[in-house]
Amino acid sequence: MTHHAMTRTDALVAFLARMLIAWRRPLGALFLLLTLGFGYSALNTRLDPGFNKLIPMSHPYMQAFLQYGNIFSGANRVMVSVRWKGEGDIYNPVFMKALQKVSDEVFFIPGVNRGELRSLFTPNVRFIEVTEEGFNGDVVIPAQFNADPESLAQVRANVAKSGQIGRLVGNDLKSALVQADLLETDPQTGEKLDYASVAGKLEAIRAAHANEQVDIHIVGFAKVMGDVMEGLTTVLLFFVVAFGVTTVLLWLYSRSIKLTLLAITVALLPVVWLLGILPLIGYGIDPMSVLVPFLIFSIGVSHAVQMTNAWKQDVLDGQTALDAAEGAFRKLAIPGTMALLANALGFLVIMLIDIPIVRELGITACLGVAMMIMTNKMFMPIILSHLHLERAALGRSADNGRRHALWWRLSALSRPLPAMLSIAVTLALLAAATWQSRQLQTGDVGSGVPELRAESRYNQDNRQIIHDYSIGMDVLSVYVDTEGHAEACLSWEVMNAVERFDLHMRGVVGVQSVSTVAGLAKLYVAGNNEANPRWAALQRSEAALRTGGRAANPSLGLNTQGCKTINLQVYLKDHQGPTLAHVVKEVQRFIDADHTPGTRFRLGGGNAGVAAATNEAVEHAEIQMLASIFGAITLLCWLTFQSWRAVLCVIVPLVIVTIMCNALMALLGIGLKVATLPVIALGVGVGVDYGIYIYERLQHEMAHNGLPLREAFYEAMRQRGTAAVFTAVTMSIGVGTWVFSTLKFQADMGILLAFMFLVNVLGAIFLLPALAVWLGVGSEEKARGRALAHS
Repeated sequence: MTHHAMTRTDALVAFLARMLIAWRRPLGALFLLLTLGFGYSALNTRLDPGFNKLIPMSHPYMQAFLQYGNIFSGANRVMVSVRWKGEGDIYNPVFMKALQKVSDEVFFIPGVNRGELRSLFTPNVRFIEVTEEGFNGDVVIPAQFNADPESLAQVRANVAKSGQIGRLVGNDLKSALVQADLLETDPQTGEKLDYASVAGKLEAIRAAHANEQVDIHIVGFAKVMGDVMEGLTTVLLFFVVAFGVTTVLLWLYSRSIKLTLLAITVALLPVVWLLGILPLIGYGIDPMSVLVPFLIFSIGVSHAVQMTNAWKQDVLDGQTALDAAEGAFRKLAIPGTMALLANALGFLVIMLIDIPIVRELGITACLGVAMMIMTNKMFMPIILSHLHLERAALGRSADNGRRHALWWRLSALSRPLPAMLSIAVTLALLAAATWQSRQLQTGDVGSGVPELRAESRYNQDNRQIIHDYSIGMDVLSVYVDTEGHAEACLSWEVMNAVERFDLHMRGVVGVQSVSTVAGLAKLYVAGNNEANPRWAALQRSEAALRTGGRAANPSLGLNTQGCKTINLQVYLKDHQGPTLAHVVKEVQRFIDADHTPGTRFRLGGGNAGVAAATNEAVEHAEIQMLASIFGAITLLCWLTFQSWRAVLCVIVPLVIVTIMCNALMALLGIGLKVATLPVIALGVGVGVDYGIYIYERLQHEMAHNGLPLREAFYEAMRQRGTAAVFTAVTMSIGVGTWVFSTLKFQADMGILLAFMFLVNVLGAIFLLPALAVWLGVGSEEKARGRALAHS
């Protein structure tokens, strides 16, 4: 074996290793105290959902939404549908009593904007009719309503006149809605709205009033969050299963209870530290990012296995536990720290996405990885220096002087012909993945809420409400600023523009219905003329327009006082990415073609407007995020290995796996959205570990020990490959159990993460050596070795 002088980096690492061992007792005590402190603080960690956290604040659509969101509600809405299952329609005493009670109980839920609550029993739902005496109007259900046949007949007539059939009353007259908009801050307490409490109260309403004659259907963001948080019990269950699987496989791999418990404990430490830090900096865990602690645990297991594996090999070679701990630190300090920095960058670039929940996820995960540098690279060697292997583990020599048969056969991939075959197979897979990934959709795929299973109660409720009414949860608001007009709703130019928008959007595929002040004004004009449909048109003079002026009542939610701002509501059939993109494109086409003086059409509010803006932000951020993460990892690899060949050997497999992950998402019908985009970045950040660990050892063996490429790759796999494959398989099995979760988004994450874990390690094993041989890595490393020898 050839001995070479140390580089400055090697000398620095050796010095840090000596200092770490020399100060191991006080440092160990410090880490124990930190663990106790953070563990106590972790008891205060809370779930922290929020609707506004999902909004890309700087997006142009959201500027309009934030300006008018408090005036025209609808984005953070809850709908409770009371459905009659008995004979006849809703006009009976039993149903009306149930609807009134549901309306009252929703009114008193904390966080409900009570002035905007709408149901047949609220005073803001009115009818207008033309009689011989002139216009007559009143609330739909009078205060003296007592559910006798005469009152029920009156309510039936009032509902028919109110235009609420298809909106607050089902098209088949078998159901009625209670609509409530939620505020982000509870006005009674001044604190952030507790979505779990709101969802609980909504479910209590269902439990109290659903029976053989009446059914209750509930939709809305609050209910989604409630169902997700309720499903977190299964998330924790699957975490426990994954934890158990990891522990068992670790023991089978190491045959040492001590090393198994140590690896698991040290992998859990950054999770405990992270959960302890979050309350201290005023953060909680959003239900949609609850998987981050498990990702931190996964990365921790990967690095812990590498550290215990390196220490065990030295102990089996006859070194003391103290010397082996120092040696393990020296071997893994550079590749391990670089890999963790790559992980941190993977999380950090997620923060490029201008959505608060994603930025919060990035900060949370970055903190976890930063904790891991201390727990894994410092605390673990300290513990290992005190550890004594059991006799059963000592009896298992690493190789007994014989070659590892599997790794030696795989090392043939570092020869030209097998390498060419490996590259050819990879190129074929890449071509197929590239073609399939073109089918990947941005945004939600399928009807309902993709975070929950199709058969979930929420998605069943959503389907029923869409079936029963002409409106649904998916509403896109377009705002019209009319500052150039004193009374815009009495201006034919403005109302004509609104009417043209109304008619244009009704013909767009994906639009269920449209509600505008111009549409209502035409109905009122017709009503003023014996309900003759020929009169259902906009009049051209201000005086004539006044006949339909009651449509511009601000209490109807379609305009402000004086029509300074008009709210055009477009109800969509669903909120899938292609639907939103098509509808928004049509809205924009109309806006670009409209040149009405003194008016400005602006997208967009409502939950569909928020979703459209989010989709555009995600689509824009994907390229930016991937370019940033691959750029950062390229820089790290260059700083670590000082070789463009090394950069290509590590980066190329990661790029190919990323494309394959996009193809898998398209194949499984998983959309690219806020919940899934981070997985790609995290997969790249985690996957780079394998390439860095294996290439670092390969480079070391060639430069320091003068081995040819095949021998060097074999040594890299013998020392690092077994641990890498074990970690990938273990974590894939752990997250693979998530496919049985009741939460679909967790099942999707499980599939994608298992794929990324496995295929990234396969890329490092099968493609890295093939690239190395054809890029001429051997000649470069021999030259590096000669330079070191003469330095």
